[in-house]
Amino acid sequence: MKITLTRLNSDYHFEARNDSGNTIDMDGSPDIGGQNLGARPMQVVLMALAGCSSIDVVSILRKMKQEPVSYDAEVEAQREQGKVPSLFTHIHLRFILTGDLDPAKVEKAARLSAEKYCSVAKILERTATLSWSCVVNGVEGTRHAG
Repeated sequence: MKITLTRLNSDYHFEARNDSGNTIDMDGSPDIGGQNLGARPMQVVLMALAGCSSIDVVSILRKMKQEPVSYDAEVEAQREQGKVPSLFTHIHLRFILTGDLDPAKVEKAARLSAEKYCSVAKILERTATLSWSCVVNGVEGTRHAG
């Protein structure tokens, strides 16, 4: 796996490219001279968590013969205040699905991802408390701590 980062302007706008040619734009916050031309690097970390766990959840649900009509994930996080580096302390991942789904199977898929399969979650749980919950057809399930 290889990532190449290229600076796109004279400030903090960068393009990250993987070895398949896919790109993500990143930028610093306006507080340090960024121009909102891309996601902040710590936001990209949370995006990676949502993506990694979501790939797991959909894959596990398919093995259970459960196919969501719609699928979304939300991540909320808190970081250490007044510290450099400012690490995540708490992260909550919320899976939101609709369709003819068994809520117990959705909960199981989310648990397996959060506690066993998601590599990004395994990295982040070393410094942050991770929790997760599921919403199936508008019904909020239990909040789980990893």
